[in-house]
Amino acid sequence: MTDNPKMIRVLLIENQTLTRIGIKTVLNAKDDLEIVGEAETGAEGFALFKQLNPDVTILSLRLPDSCAIDTLASYFETDKRAKILVLADTAGDAEISKALKKGAAGYVCKDISPDELVKAIRVVNAGKKYIPNDIAEILSENLFQEELTATETRILQQIVAGKSNKEIAYNLNISENTVKTHVKNVFEKLGVSDRTSAATLAIRRGLVRIHL
Repeated sequence: MTDNPKMIRVLLIENQTLTRIGIKTVLNAKDDLEIVGEAETGAEGFALFKQLNPDVTILSLRLPDSCAIDTLASYFETDKRAKILVLADTAGDAEISKALKKGAAGYVCKDISPDELVKAIRVVNAGKKYIPNDIAEILSENLFQEELTATETRILQQIVAGKSNKEIAYNLNISENTVKTHVKNVFEKLGVSDRTSAATLAIRRGLVRIHL
């Protein structure tokens, strides 16, 4: 007689109710997966993580009180063997890269198929990285693009917010000529020629954060 497979204990941290229900429905149908806790905020989720010691944590990229990229370090400070699967609305290559560099074991989007989500959890639990093929393609497309500096990123954030060079100069306490130079560099690195294209690309790639 074969023993039952070891249950993979999953903590789900996601603020969208329908998404949580969908994930729970998928996982509850599997004999080797078990939702041991769920939370709607980063603070609640991290508290449950410390309390429950899950095998795999599904952590939403953006929560009402936090961004996974900023909080991943706390999980690994608590448990260096933590296995975090980041769950996002869209696949922005900049955010994916940051999450993986911070130690995330995988990155999936909310439109992932049920079978692939289950596969991702099992792969991550086994100690491996999981990146879906479509996300891997997005990463490879921008692999050799030059990264923006911290100042360029702040200026790009201002461009996305619709600020003029004069307003950016005032907000960042730098000269307008300096802003113009940085804007030119940003355009060159992104391969665009105008502010609208820069803003659109920044949002699509996750180069800046949009606060809704």
